Amino acid sequence: MTERTVPIHRWLLPLSWIYGGGVWLRNKLFDWKILQSKSFDVPVICIGNLTVGGTGKTPHTEYLIRLLQQAGLNVAVLSRGYKRKSKGYILADAHSNATQIGDEPYQMKEKFPQARIAVDVDRRHGISQLLELDNPRPDVILLDDAFQHRYVQAGLNILLTDYNRLFTEDSLLPAGRLREPASGKTRAQIIIVTKCPQDIKPIDFNITGKQLSLYPFQQLYFTRIRYGMPVAVFPQAMADRPLSKVLSGEEHVLLVTGIASPQPLVEEVKLYAKSLRQFSFSDHHDFNEKDLRLIEKEFSQMEGCQRLIITTEKDAARLKAQPALSEDLKPYIYAIPIEVEILLNQQESFNQNIIGYVRKNSRNSSLPQK
Repeated sequence: MTERTVPIHRWLLPLSWIYGGGVWLRNKLFDWKILQSKSFDVPVICIGNLTVGGTGKTPHTEYLIRLLQQAGLNVAVLSRGYKRKSKGYILADAHSNATQIGDEPYQMKEKFPQARIAVDVDRRHGISQLLELDNPRPDVILLDDAFQHRYVQAGLNILLTDYNRLFTEDSLLPAGRLREPASGKTRAQIIIVTKCPQDIKPIDFNITGKQLSLYPFQQLYFTRIRYGMPVAVFPQAMADRPLSKVLSGEEHVLLVTGIASPQPLVEEVKLYAKSLRQFSFSDHHDFNEKDLRLIEKEFSQMEGCQRLIITTEKDAARLKAQPALSEDLKPYIYAIPIEVEILLNQQESFNQNIIGYVRKNSRNSSLPQK
């Protein structure tokens, strides 16, 4: 069994008890119907977690977009647009950037231009706006990071938990990273243990399942991250730079990240880089001119002519929205795409559960049938 070390700031536990009391009362107000949840006449799938950040919501949301589009469904995604500089409801288009809609929605729009990607802090208002669209009207709406947004009653709740920090081993904020107690898992129909290690053993699946103490109506899946080949962030800037194989083992790499858990990416890049330097910023970091000057200075001091700047797709979205980024750096910046892989030969089972829910709950009789 992989050893897990979940740091808990025990001196902050009294504050966690106070915070937990407020969360308990809020959830009870929804349970008692004093606060009202609204349902909609379209299948709504919520992808969320009990913790703050770092469980892999974006790649799992992208997996669902790809799956549902391949099934012939018109997909819409609604996010709050974390750290965007705009307000209200915005429907992304070809001219949107990360500053307007947030890095994750921008990333999804870049990858899936046919999907309707929108942002709105008020999820009820956002869904209502999406349902006014036609040509085509959405067949299904994915709610990104909305497990605690109980004003919307999703038909299917997917709850993610990091293999290295299960919600059953964590504590409430601020002592731990839980937004609400682990008992909140009861609202989910599907639980996914994410970021499983490459060397996970069969017994680890069984032990983890027991630790989560799920109910008979809940389905459990395991996934891990699969890294793709680096992609040029600014291909238009590479006209004068011949393309060679990226990460051939001879490159000196500057890794720039602004994500919650950069270590797995660090280990991945180390496998291919001749040397590695790293700039780690906080999750969803908004790069400023000072940051860009530091990156440029560090890159200029690296040895050898085979140099690269590697970053994540989320960070690339924010870098592209930064007008102060040096033109000299752009040809050297690559992003490593990630996808999720469903383990234990359960991919077909998971896919059918998702597509089956949408078809069963859709009022659109013209949807493709199995």
